[in-house]
Amino acid sequence: MATVAQWIEGARPRTLPNAVAPVLAGAGAAAELGALSWWRSGFALLVALSLIVGVNFANDYSDGVRGTDSDRVGPARLVGSGEAAPGRVLSAALTCFALAAVFGLALVASSGHWWMLAAGAVCIAAAWFYTGGRRPYGYAGLGEVAVFVFFGLVAVLGTVYVQTGAVSWEALGCAVAVGSLSCAVLVANNLRDIPTDRETGKHTLAVRLGDAGTRRLYLGLVTVPFAVTVLLGLGHPLALVGVVTLVLLGAPVRAVVGGRTGAELIPVLRDTGMAMLAWAALTGAALGLS
Repeated sequence: MATVAQWIEGARPRTLPNAVAPVLAGAGAAAELGALSWWRSGFALLVALSLIVGVNFANDYSDGVRGTDSDRVGPARLVGSGEAAPGRVLSAALTCFALAAVFGLALVASSGHWWMLAAGAVCIAAAWFYTGGRRPYGYAGLGEVAVFVFFGLVAVLGTVYVQTGAVSWEALGCAVAVGSLSCAVLVANNLRDIPTDRETGKHTLAVRLGDAGTRRLYLGLVTVPFAVTVLLGLGHPLALVGVVTLVLLGAPVRAVVGGRTGAELIPVLRDTGMAMLAWAALTGAALGLS
């Protein structure tokens, strides 16, 4: 039976910046429009956190029952390692999705934008079918596209829209930047897992691009936020503070460029996630102050 610590590890806390960053950036963009609502931002954060923990447990369950987590380079998974019964992990995933639905319903009801319920349903479906179902799209190389859409565009712009009823070019820039960094986290994860994913028939984008192509993709993705920073700085000079996060990307970029493999890439996920969180916090604060 899995311990509390193993369940916490199974929730993959290192991925939480992917949920927090878009809400921070979206809240800053809403403040720039003069319509920041702290409690609505809080509910948006609860939705994002519930979804990401839910998708992590869903991935653990689906990959575990397929046998693709039996031989891992990264941290052990609950089902793949035999620490927890598949049914219990599935129940944890469904509970998280239910919480996301409840928080999302409250947020939509408060804003009056009822059409967003459909967007929420699509988010939950995308979370499940990433590795779930008979033809998971994560196994077909579409995981990065989904991450960019749902933890970039949808999460940032959704946070802004439920507060303002509109979006701005600043919000769109933040959505693209956060989505790119979120993708970079997944790319680093899949770069590490290329050998085992190839053996188990998991055709991620990294498997399709190969080692060298995946490293180039990572570098391209982590460059995008700083192009956005320069553009934002044209109208909001304070936003140039986002350049500071280049310091946090030094180590992960060196690891990727330097050809690190296997367990040596694990810190890249953490450091890229922290850079994303820092960029979102600094840029969001700058937009709010401006």
